[in-house]
Amino acid sequence: MVCGGFTCSKNALCALNVVYMLVGLLLIGVAAWGKSFGIVSSLHIIGGVIAIGVFLLLIAIIGLIGAVSHHQVMLFIYMVVLILIFIFQLVVSCSCLAMNSSQQERFLNEAWTTMSNATRRETEKTLGCCGWLNVTGKVAEYNEEFAFCQADCKITMKLCETCGNKALIHADEALKILGGVGLFFSFTEILGVWLAVRYRNQKDPRANPSAFL
Repeated sequence: MVCGGFTCSKNALCALNVVYMLVGLLLIGVAAWGKSFGIVSSLHIIGGVIAIGVFLLLIAIIGLIGAVSHHQVMLFIYMVVLILIFIFQLVVSCSCLAMNSSQQERFLNEAWTTMSNATRRETEKTLGCCGWLNVTGKVAEYNEEFAFCQADCKITMKLCETCGNKALIHADEALKILGGVGLFFSFTEILGVWLAVRYRNQKDPRANPSAFL
């Protein structure tokens, strides 16, 4: 049977939805890894990536069931939702890649300043760092935070890295991975819509020839 036939379209759509499921799990996993790093969770765009991953996983399951059963309604829902996911994912992925270091620092700095002192001490102990940023204009603030820091690196007399540097490095890594993966696979969703439209309009050769598509 030629590749444009019913079986080929069905297998291609099934395979593509399996890939979507893996991508959805990857986005959820990397975003959760980013949010697990305390302060980085303040970047709400990472929460948006988790939402995309969940929706992509769910719609991939619907698409897989629809492809296997050639269910017209499920395939139609699949096409509509996949287009919406494509638009949202494209916007969020571009936002992840476009967020520069100064923007990341501003958002993370706002999150640090809104933390209570107890939460800051707990974050420092968890991350093994002291203070936010030791830069010009914030030296006095950093020294005050360092004096109350209870991280193991300070207790063991090791060199303590600032929490700001750790958070910025971690946030930059997470945003680049999420933006790159999301942007690359967002364009494959157009292929998924095209395959679904084509497959939906094909007649199952094993079905009753007089059956309504």
